[in-house]
Amino acid sequence: MLLCLLLLPADLSFAQDGWKLSNTKNDIRIYTRPVANSKIKAIKVECSLPVRPSQLVYVIMDIDHGSEWVYHGKDARILKRVSPSELYYYSEVVVPWPCENREYVAHIITTQNPKTKVITVDAPCILGMVPARPHIVRITHSIGKWTINPMENGVIKVSYELEVDPAGSVPAWLVNLFATQGPMETFEGLKVQLQKKEYRDVKLPFIVD
Repeated sequence: MLLCLLLLPADLSFAQDGWKLSNTKNDIRIYTRPVANSKIKAIKVECSLPVRPSQLVYVIMDIDHGSEWVYHGKDARILKRVSPSELYYYSEVVVPWPCENREYVAHIITTQNPKTKVITVDAPCILGMVPARPHIVRITHSIGKWTINPMENGVIKVSYELEVDPAGSVPAWLVNLFATQGPMETFEGLKVQLQKKEYRDVKLPFIVD
């Protein structure tokens, strides 16, 4: 969902250490991590939210309304719904001139550990499903991952990690713009989105709140 952050990876393992806090605001913490052979860093976002797990998962999978809170998101639509917990979707990312917009197809799979109740939402990019559009660069290699940990008193602890090759030529100033503004504005938008009345009472059959 958050490929609009446009960060370039060296390798795609989330097991590595080395995260460094780079920004914090309103209980949203942005971490960065160096990647080999690149000046561009990967990111991790952490925060706590006073909502049920089902509410957050519902918002993540509500692709049609993703542009309401995702930084520079545009034209998001579901391509195939496999099950209530799995779908494929297409999205376009608005990129400032002179660069071309980006597009991608992602595969969302949501699972919950039956013992710990921790929820994982994996959203890697895939190839195919829709033809590339002219004058838009197709992102073909990325991994995004949400980890949602239910806590006490109706609060969830959220972690989002993203490493993605933005493809094509992207100037450093533009990457830095997306890396600094993108995560914070996206999660601030997420907080607002979660408070909308249509998400307050949602329940999902594959999630135990």
